[in-house]
Amino acid sequence: MLDATDPRDEGERLGLDELRALQRERLRASLRHAYTHVPFYRAAFDKAGVHPDDCRELADLARFPFTTKSDLRENYPYGMFAVPRERVRRIHASSGTTGRPTVVGYTENDLSLWADMVARSIRAAGGRPGDTVHVAYGYGLFTGGLGAHYGAERLGCTVVPASGGMTSRQVQLIQDLKPGIIMVTPSYMLTLLDEFERQGVDPRGTSLRVGIFGAEPWTEAMRREIEERFAIDAVDIYGLSEVIGPGVAQECVETKDGLHIWEDHFYPEIVDPLTGEVLPEGEEGELVFTSLTKEAMPVIRYRTRDLTRLLPGTARVFRRMRKVTGRSDDMVILRGVNLFPTQIEEIVLRTPGVAPHFQLRLTREGRLDALTVRAEARPDATPEDRDTAARAIAAAVKDGVGVSVAVEVVDPESLERSVGKIRRIVDLRPRG
Repeated sequence: MLDATDPRDEGERLGLDELRALQRERLRASLRHAYTHVPFYRAAFDKAGVHPDDCRELADLARFPFTTKSDLRENYPYGMFAVPRERVRRIHASSGTTGRPTVVGYTENDLSLWADMVARSIRAAGGRPGDTVHVAYGYGLFTGGLGAHYGAERLGCTVVPASGGMTSRQVQLIQDLKPGIIMVTPSYMLTLLDEFERQGVDPRGTSLRVGIFGAEPWTEAMRREIEERFAIDAVDIYGLSEVIGPGVAQECVETKDGLHIWEDHFYPEIVDPLTGEVLPEGEEGELVFTSLTKEAMPVIRYRTRDLTRLLPGTARVFRRMRKVTGRSDDMVILRGVNLFPTQIEEIVLRTPGVAPHFQLRLTREGRLDALTVRAEARPDATPEDRDTAARAIAAAVKDGVGVSVAVEVVDPESLERSVGKIRRIVDLRPRG
């Protein structure tokens, strides 16, 4: 529900023509800002033979070059900043597990915008001023914790900055402080659910009524499991640090039909992952974002590698993105078959005896690639349950995906976690 007096809703109250006009104005300004103040963008635009003045309509954005994660790493640490470093009020960064971290900066205005967008997101999810919000995203260089924290405060909520880890303590805090909303990765939410049940506490009897889940792809099957086991509304939030952090798009609690992108600040495109060609609305491809109002680090046509599709708005005027089905760089090609972790997740979720926590390990046997699915057993699973589950998962992957895999059912909580997430793919194949 929109608030006619809340300035955060000004963009949501626009008609479609007004929104497109605002986007054109802001897009031209963002292109000029990037071209004028970021040497990387000036060189990239010049090489592509385009100038900010060439963007007269939104469709003209397709003429401009993409930005990739490798571009950010090659300009580490401050090369992508468009303001003097003295104007930067905060820095976040990726973990850098696959190379140099990607560093992002925020001016005072950027931080205020970010808080507004997360506040707008929490309200779309059903949150209201005065609610208590339990934030179990990791705090620190990762944008999840602080992004959720300041957005909840901006909305007028009370924040419990629980961060990640110490699962038994989190369960106690939820029982004692009685939050109405939790913000966390969906995989860690399932860990919390297991801990509630291990302690003999009925998770359906807590004060929680809404879970806002993001930072990793999750399926409708996972939504159903969380909602049924916890008696809450489970909604999706989307963002990435390179664009701003959480709060780029949000699923509305009244429809749960995809995430409305806050298009007055972030302009989306869907492109073919291989050719880069812009695809028509409704076709699945790679999500690309251009920031429209960021000061410290504008991004032009940033390739997220997330796979989704754009659809017309429903609960809001803004277009929706479907749940992310996977990442173009997470696709595993195993003996000629394309496989995504979300396909395995759906199988694991419906298999008795295993928890919804799994990992894919790629190895090479002779000249052929091999895949092992490692799934955590539920705490009460017997050795026979584990054997039955392993056979069921292997059969379901063979039947549903069309490829043979090995399956290991491992001990509960034995898969390595980082900021609440399990590393989905471990590639152990020799290089070269």
